[in-house]
Amino acid sequence: MQRVENGAGASAIEGVRWRKSRHSGGNGNCVELARLSSGDVVIRNSRFPDGPVLVYTREEIAAFLGGVKEGEFDFTLS
Repeated sequence: MQRVENGAGASAIEGVRWRKSRHSGGNGNCVELARLSSGDVVIRNSRFPDGPVLVYTREEIAAFLGGVKEGEFDFTLS
């Protein structure tokens, strides 16, 4: 099982499939996610694909996505 710490370079993470929203445009301004074998989720900025990642537990991601679906973060777009 691969152990990844917050701030690790994305290029050091092997064997993951990075995904981005199909709502993302082709301009490179995307957030990409990948699931690690541990079940944790890593997030990177597609503009800096080798840059640092943030690591979250499955439960943290589930809570965040629940908030997104309920519109809790819509204020960030106004």
